[in-house]
Amino acid sequence: MRLVTVTTIIFASQLAFKAEATTQHNTLQDVERITTTASRFAFDDDINALSISTVNNALLSQLGATHIEKALQTIAGANIQHGNGQEYLPALRSPVYTGAGACAAILTLEDGIALRAPGFCNVNELFEAHSEMAQRIEVLKGPGSVLYGSNAVHGVINVITQDPTLGGGFGAFDMGSYGYKRAKLRAGQDYGAQGIGFNASVTRDSGYRDDESVDQEKFNLRHRYDGDSLTLQSGFSYTNLKQQTAGYIEGFESYKNPELTQQNLNPEAFRDNRAMRLWSKLRWQYSDLTDLAIIPYARDQRMTFRKHFLPGKPLEHNAQHGVGVQTLLQHRLNERWRLQAGLDAEYTQGSLWQFQENPTSGSAFLQATIPQGKHYDYDVYATGYAPFVALQYRHKGWQANLGARYEWQRYDYHNRMLDGRTKDDGTPCAMGGCRYSRPGSDVSYFDDLSPKLALSYRVNATLLTFANLAKGYRAPHTAELYQLQRQQSLAELDSETLDSLELGVKGDYKHWQFTLSGYLMHKDNVIYRNSDFFNVSQGQTKHRGIELELDYQFNNAWSLQLAIANALHTYTHSQPQGEVDIRGNIIDTAPRLIADSRLNWRPSADLLVSLQWHHLDDYFTDAENLHSYAGHDLLSLRASWQFDKGWQAIARIENLTDEAYAERADYTSFSGDRYFPGRPRTVLFTLRYQWD
Repeated sequence: MRLVTVTTIIFASQLAFKAEATTQHNTLQDVERITTTASRFAFDDDINALSISTVNNALLSQLGATHIEKALQTIAGANIQHGNGQEYLPALRSPVYTGAGACAAILTLEDGIALRAPGFCNVNELFEAHSEMAQRIEVLKGPGSVLYGSNAVHGVINVITQDPTLGGGFGAFDMGSYGYKRAKLRAGQDYGAQGIGFNASVTRDSGYRDDESVDQEKFNLRHRYDGDSLTLQSGFSYTNLKQQTAGYIEGFESYKNPELTQQNLNPEAFRDNRAMRLWSKLRWQYSDLTDLAIIPYARDQRMTFRKHFLPGKPLEHNAQHGVGVQTLLQHRLNERWRLQAGLDAEYTQGSLWQFQENPTSGSAFLQATIPQGKHYDYDVYATGYAPFVALQYRHKGWQANLGARYEWQRYDYHNRMLDGRTKDDGTPCAMGGCRYSRPGSDVSYFDDLSPKLALSYRVNATLLTFANLAKGYRAPHTAELYQLQRQQSLAELDSETLDSLELGVKGDYKHWQFTLSGYLMHKDNVIYRNSDFFNVSQGQTKHRGIELELDYQFNNAWSLQLAIANALHTYTHSQPQGEVDIRGNIIDTAPRLIADSRLNWRPSADLLVSLQWHHLDDYFTDAENLHSYAGHDLLSLRASWQFDKGWQAIARIENLTDEAYAERADYTSFSGDRYFPGRPRTVLFTLRYQWD
């Protein structure tokens, strides 16, 4: 279904609900003008030239998302493909990325602090953010801000947690199909100039498929101090995950077979993860013209999981421990000019160990080349510095922002095994050598410069036009540099870069609120594994698209929200894949059209009913464009009832029509079509009590 169909639905709905327009907005989508992702300071974004979308607290409460993917469905341009448990693969103005560096295309934050250090990200790392207790989720699309460097190539996802130091709190309990349970608690005390409190959530999910489960606990502790010219906020975040993972099911359209969808071909798969972050945000208002922010933080993370998707099914253990600081000086030179400058720095000790307990099964070649024992064992000491500066000019409705960020990254890599592609005892593998190759200890340096230019013009009180020209980048991921295969002994990789042009318009007129934007992006030095199993940075891709986010209030009772993205992502470099050169092909797992709509009915102040329709277009599942997934349409129904002071009940039916669909589909030469099946019709209930 293409954009014209969605447009027809919009205007058909308008005729069907013909009523006197009103400026009153539905609280589900009441536009939150306050954002922190664009500036590190909370500010009113009514003249902001960046594309920032927000999932606000009211909508998060109504959705009751069992996975963050459900919340991000409401953002035009985002496509988070849920795997199993808490796992996922991300996309933001991009195809869905896979592989060692997939996580490095999108920067993920909690309260402005990166979940992982540059070079050490994990594709599933958003499960470390406390989205279950989010005040809002902000999504910055494209490489538009000087505040973010490596990894913020296609954008930034920032989970802003609730601030319990303001006092009051709530308790909630969720229960649903297939053994799903979640408890949430927020409590705090406001002492005026100071406050203290915590957020906590516990999730238990025995799952729809055989031998799968999620046990997860998350906790935030916060303290706040407000002085005359100095404010200090401090926080501690903790996440613990123990997951039994169900892998792909195989066979063309196997997701349509109810017996196969419940099967788990990888009952041995699991993922254990623990992450902690400690931070403090100091803001000093030196004068009416000058602000200074200093944000030191520390990070500790450990994860062990089974690579059930690889021959031999090895274990991987990775860890990182580091400290860093963000700074920002903001000075208003006069009524028209404002200066921003700062220096970000970070030091991280990372490690990785991969071990296979049992002999490899399968063909004689696999058995000979993938040995039992240790495959990789290394440490990386990473240091990074990033100064940045931005100058802002405002005059008569115009705002211009010109800035640049320079980033220097150093990896000091220490191999703790024998160099080369031998077994861990030094003996060679038969049939040409072992698959896994370990480069010798080395030091690598990367430096990148990213200029940014943003213009906006307020046409009148209800209409804003904007344009962005920006460059994004990411240094190679440590896994891409040091987890080599076959005959590759050194990965000579360059930083991926992306040049982006965006034009858009934002409107807020009576019963209409909308953002319409279009973008064109060219990406160079794309890192991929070629047919010789070498990691190379020789790829090029092109990305273009149109996005619309719309909130239309028919009358006091009815409203409609839309998030639509129509995009085309293609390969622009020559790369033989069998008998096919993929140049000009559509990148795999890049649906052209993604649309999300929510029709809301509020018959009274205490009752809200919402019907959601989510459409995902068909997409190719291989680079050769020979195999594909047909796409799907899902309906969900939600209702919330405020039945007494402080008490609220919410009921949800997801996949209302019991559609057989795949959360993720792909194709590989060794297994053919394979899928993560979506859950059938699911019913969930929430009981919530809030106090002042």
